[in-house]
Amino acid sequence: MKLAFFDTNILIYTDDPSVPQKQTRADALFTEHLHHGMAALSLQVLQEYYATVTRKLRVAPDLAQRRVELFSLANIVRFSVKDVISAIELHRLHQISFWDALIVHAARVSGATVLYSEDLQHGAAVGGVRVVNPFKV
Repeated sequence: MKLAFFDTNILIYTDDPSVPQKQTRADALFTEHLHHGMAALSLQVLQEYYATVTRKLRVAPDLAQRRVELFSLANIVRFSVKDVISAIELHRLHQISFWDALIVHAARVSGATVLYSEDLQHGAAVGGVRVVNPFKV
């Protein structure tokens, strides 16, 4: 098993009972990677997860906080100004949103070869990281 970076949307599905197949797949995939020490996230992902599940899915803030604490057991990427500039370069080069470029850059910095995301093109290689939509595999 290789180190994998998880985009926010994958973590959100772990708490979304409206799509049970995606919920089960996302939860199992993250749990397996975390168990083997092969899950990577960024502070951006943790922040987006909390904001989204408490606002859109109405997850109780205390439960969402506990989930963030659990997710934070993964390898966490923290950015510097240099990383923001690198993400801007990815945004300009690959014509992806700045926020997606931050995710791709975080995946690259973490050392992950796979980025699990539903937001980017499945199978694409961006910034040296292969994008995998785990719901298409």
